[in-house]
Amino acid sequence: MIYLVQTDTTAGFLSKDMKALNALKKRPLDKPCILCSASFGEITPRVPNRYKNLVRRTKKTTFILQNGFSFRIVKEGAHAAFLKKTGAMYSTSANETGKSFDVDFAKSKADVIVGDEKDFFEGIPSSILKLGHKRLKKIR
Repeated sequence: MIYLVQTDTTAGFLSKDMKALNALKKRPLDKPCILCSASFGEITPRVPNRYKNLVRRTKKTTFILQNGFSFRIVKEGAHAAFLKKTGAMYSTSANETGKSFDVDFAKSKADVIVGDEKDFFEGIPSSILKLGHKRLKKIR
């Protein structure tokens, strides 16, 4: 099941199945997607102790761990409410790979549209930070 949702940063596709998202966007099936959650407890890989407070307090930021696992904690808004109901889901932007957001493309590919289609927009993407053992690296 693929959901079209207005996330806290941009319109996005959400699903429990990462391969379904990659197939929809016509990209390699093993390409990693971001795991979005409304709760820090749903993130299974261990976050280094020195970064736990940063992860809990930062908004609109994606974190990448050393093993390549990436995640976001969504704390407020309709996106957080949706994730509280459904649990953690993989997320990607609601556009074709390499193209900008098109609401018609997004609606045609989604199984379920969450919210009003007039509210979908392409906003500023989240910041990306890579968490190492000793240092933090800003990717975007």
